[in-house]
Amino acid sequence: MAIPYPRTREFQSFRTNIDYARKMVRAGKSLEGLQPSGVDIGDFYRAAWVQAVSAIDHWFHEELYRRVAELAAQDDLDMPYQLTRFELPLAKVEEVRRGITPLAEAVAEHVRKKWMNASLQNPRKISEALKLVTEVNVWATAAQNINDWHRGRTSMTEKSLKDVYTSITERRNQIAHEADLLEDLKQRRAITEADVADAIDWIERIALAIAKCLD
Repeated sequence: MAIPYPRTREFQSFRTNIDYARKMVRAGKSLEGLQPSGVDIGDFYRAAWVQAVSAIDHWFHEELYRRVAELAAQDDLDMPYQLTRFELPLAKVEEVRRGITPLAEAVAEHVRKKWMNASLQNPRKISEALKLVTEVNVWATAAQNINDWHRGRTSMTEKSLKDVYTSITERRNQIAHEADLLEDLKQRRAITEADVADAIDWIERIALAIAKCLD
């Protein structure tokens, strides 16, 4: 079934980044039959894998910042518990008290400062960050969204969805931090067009499912 994409600027940026990853896959596929000397086709697929994980990591950050700013700007105490407990440095509190910085701006700025260098490639850290903007169990609800979209033909659970995401990000780390080398440090792990295409599809599916949770 066709799943509508969020029309936000943040999700449009995510889709642009995912499309770039898919273009790298197509570039690698187009060269497979040629086997140019000195070129490892797998490197196109590895680059696409890293790009796709970066795309969802970036989206999680930008979605967090936007939603925190919107919630903090509302004249309403009905907001996620973790956001109501979010602590500001005394210097920021003083800026708010003096009217130098609006409260919403101070909160949004400090959330960005706290999370901007944090990697959102671990399900636990993602849950921790998103608790600032929702009380929903995003992984359990996202798993159910995926099952609903497939009309019951899938049986994803919170754990199985986390496992899928973790396996994708762990491979990304092997590529980015270990040059995708095996233990002998002489050969690299095998990678195919189908492997990376499936990983990219899962990343997009997970982003869509979590975006629906947040809305």
